[in-house]
Order: sequence, then structure tokens, then C-alpha cells
Amino acid sequence: MLRERLRTYRDRARRELLAAFRERHTEHQVASSFAIGVFITALPTGGLGIGLFFVFVSMWSWISKPAIFASVAVLNPFVKPVVYVASFQVGGTVLGTRPLRSSEVSPETARVAVEQLLVGNLLVALALSGMGYLILLHLTRVHRQRPGFFFGGSDSRLWDRFRR
Repeated sequence: MLRERLRTYRDRARRELLAAFRERHTEHQVASSFAIGVFITALPTGGLGIGLFFVFVSMWSWISKPAIFASVAVLNPFVKPVVYVASFQVGGTVLGTRPLRSSEVSPETARVAVEQLLVGNLLVALALSGMGYLILLHLTRVHRQRPGFFFGGSDSRLWDRFRR
């Protein structure tokens, strides 16, 4: 069951990214769209980020719709908890807060926890979006430099290398 869901997310991300590679957007536009999507998806928006994607796509023609929506498949429900735990840890390290005890229930503890999560989440989202930009820029260039590439074509051999 878990393996099947992970395969579904992987296949969805692959389809979206291959569609982005074939679009008539520049490599930087594809990579930037994905990075924006990763940044927004990594933030604790409670699903409102997807609505923001539609706003961005309608406002700016340079946004690659498949690339920005592929970030949702990459930061799927299995990955999000890891992002939030890492955010909490990074926030605690950056802010230098003492470890929070679960037995302590007070407004001050809640404020520190939220502050720690938000600061850490912002830093983790920036790091993930930067890495996502670089990875997508490289993958887009590699895909488009392949012999026989044309906009609108389909070939998934590029992804076969990453599955092994």
C-alpha cells in the first residue's frame, strides 16, 4: 500500500516534469517555477499554496504550470512531516532556544514552538527551493540537449537513470 502510493507520487512528478521540459519556456523559467512551487509547498500554508499557484500562473506568463505543480508531487504527504521536523530542529538551532518539554504547557512554550517552526521552516524552504532550482535547471538542460529532442516530444529514458 505504502509502496504503491509512493510510486503514484513518483509517476505524477515524472509526468509533470517531462511536460515542463517539453514546454516552450526557457530552462531558467522551468527551474524558477519549480523552485517557487517548492518554496510555497514547503511552507505551512495548509493547502492554500496550491491556490496561490493558480494566481501565479494567471498573473505571469513565464511560470511553467507543470513545473510549479510538480512540486506538490515532490513534497507529498510522506515528505512533509520530515520537512516540519527538520524545520523545528533548524529553528531551534538558529534561535538557540532550549529544548522544549512536552509536559510544559504554557503560552510562552507555544510561542517559542511556533517561532522555532516558522523560522526553521523559512530556512528549510529556501534551501529546498535553491536545490530544486539547481536540479531542475540541470535536468531540463540534459533533457533538451538529447538527440531528437523537440518541444512536445515524449521520452522517459532520462528518468530511467534516476530510478536505478
